Amino acid sequence: MKKVAVLLSGCGVFDGCEVNEAVLTLLTIATEGASYQCFAPDQEQMHVIDHLSGNVAEMEKRNVLVESARIARGEVLATTALEIDNFDALIIPGGYGAAKNLCDFAVNGADCEISTLVESFIDQFKQAQKPVGFICISPVMIPKIYPQGATGTIGTDEETAAAFDVMGGQHQQTNVDDIVVDSKNKVVSTPAYMLANTIVEAHKGIEKLVKKVIALT
Repeated sequence: MKKVAVLLSGCGVFDGCEVNEAVLTLLTIATEGASYQCFAPDQEQMHVIDHLSGNVAEMEKRNVLVESARIARGEVLATTALEIDNFDALIIPGGYGAAKNLCDFAVNGADCEISTLVESFIDQFKQAQKPVGFICISPVMIPKIYPQGATGTIGTDEETAAAFDVMGGQHQQTNVDDIVVDSKNKVVSTPAYMLANTIVEAHKGIEKLVKKVIALT
């Protein structure tokens, strides 16, 4: 049975992992007959957002690993616990947490840096030539990890696509229900809620991505 690592970035679209994208990813992995293990960096979130009001909760602090446990029903490991030989692939759902906690793209754009805990985690899959799927905004990390010219998509947003290219990647526009495959680097990406208006639209691209990532193992 194939085993897929899933990297979470907290819990909640505005300051952590997009819950629908995470759940759809886990469901599709299981539906495809594979198993999964969730991971998250053991670090403080950039900030906490009140998801009802949309305001920053100034006095609150939360841990990415602890918050990710909400999605994973407690079954989540720190990124430092990865044993790469036990896994065939990695998938990274989006949400603002991917651009605030896994990296700081939300603040620094093309000048962003990836969390050291996250970079070393993803790099193990890269070095082992194991496929990685990037969903929603998480593909902005592709140019920071893979060689010059690595391809990926965040959909059709021109500003984000331009930043992707500036960082050394090669962005490809695509529709919400489609994927972009960089066969050379074994990287797959899909826009999901960068474009999706409904959970059904998000599911179509995520399902294709999961199936392709597993097929590349």
